[in-house]
Amino acid sequence: MNSDIKYCKRWLLLLLLLHLLKEGKCQHNRINTYESIGWYNYFGTFKINEKIGLHTEYQWRRASLITKPQQSLLRVGINYQLNPRILLRVGYAWIETFNYGDLPINVLGRDFTEHRIFQLIQLLHKESVVDISHRFMLEQRFVGRYSSAQALTEDEFPLLHRLRYMVRLQVPIKGKEVVDKTPYLALYNELFIGFGENVNANVFDQNRIGVLLGYRINKNIRIEGSYLNQILQFGRQINGKNVFQYNNGIIINANFTLDLSKTR
Repeated sequence: MNSDIKYCKRWLLLLLLLHLLKEGKCQHNRINTYESIGWYNYFGTFKINEKIGLHTEYQWRRASLITKPQQSLLRVGINYQLNPRILLRVGYAWIETFNYGDLPINVLGRDFTEHRIFQLIQLLHKESVVDISHRFMLEQRFVGRYSSAQALTEDEFPLLHRLRYMVRLQVPIKGKEVVDKTPYLALYNELFIGFGENVNANVFDQNRIGVLLGYRINKNIRIEGSYLNQILQFGRQINGKNVFQYNNGIIINANFTLDLSKTR
């Protein structure tokens, strides 16, 4: 038990270190902006057989907690369960980013569309009562932009590459594992790194850290609420300075799992 506790402490220290590192980046050559956000999300997994499943999700992301549009994100994918601890997924996402906040993400201050292809591997393991997951995601992003101020719609879609890594620690609030009618607590951190010939000012793309409270109603339904701290670096500079957006707010998740193989 003591070794398990020490193991969990090391992961918590790692999460804290990642958070401190992003806070410790040089402050004098940057512009900071701040937003309050609310993300309201649906996640649905449909199991077709023992190995194959369909992943669906929609994220309704809002600025000023809920009153203003921030993003609309639709993502679908095919799951392959290599074994109980390893999940593979490939898929597509369609994102609409709206003009929000004091400083726009693109120089023209316009909404823009993104088409994204992604590949994902998720590794699961358990230490004592702690469920630990590691998620690695590779994204190929075709981000819309306007070639000139006269362009009415996005007429260029340069390819941007991004690597994401998320670690999540989850513990039941009662009992030793998350089963039906069990509340649970989770801590997670996700780091985003941009790369490739079209990467701009934001090799460090963003970081998210959150604390989540969840409740498993049954094997098919989980409800979660989370506090999120997000740091987002713009791909452009203003007056030669990097721009960082600090977002703080809430996330509400509704998670559904349906085993279609048992309905045949």
